[in-house]
Amino acid sequence: MIHKIAASSVVALALICAGPAAMAETQKPMTSTTTTAKASKADQAFIKKAIEGNLAEVKIGQLGQQKGASAEVKTYGQMLVTDHGAANDKAMAAAQAAGVTPPTAPSTKQQKTYDSLAKLSGEKFDQRFAADMVQDHKADVAEYTKAAKGTGPVADYAKAALPTLKEHLQKAEALEKDVKAGGKRSAK
Repeated sequence: MIHKIAASSVVALALICAGPAAMAETQKPMTSTTTTAKASKADQAFIKKAIEGNLAEVKIGQLGQQKGASAEVKTYGQMLVTDHGAANDKAMAAAQAAGVTPPTAPSTKQQKTYDSLAKLSGEKFDQRFAADMVQDHKADVAEYTKAAKGTGPVADYAKAALPTLKEHLQKAEALEKDVKAGGKRSAK
């Protein structure tokens, strides 16, 4: 009988001691696990447009590599794929940090540009490709410059991306001059 009482006491003591520990495991702390902050409407619109732009530039860069008549267009296309692919990874992180659901495809307008370019070939493709890249990167530099004046993850992304966009614009302007002048043509 003493053994039964002792055994019951041990079990009761174990339950009493384990109770608070077991309860502590099921209770969740009242702290927030989310580190995102709600971005302003302007930041939300900018980062969505930036992601769409990066997705479009990658697609158009791939098209330039495939359809470009000149080695310069093919090289510029590869630069777009590489740089805008990397930029999009950073833009996606900025969108997540700002609490923005990122788009998964280029805008309708950007898709129309792609479709229009895809119908061209040879020097006509090169000329239109270069002209579109100048126009697009001028607009990008202006938009990113404006967004970079803010604070937070979206502005930080814009500030970091600006030097690359300015370089793309300079190279696009040089490419446009080259293809207008007939430039060096390589066999396709």
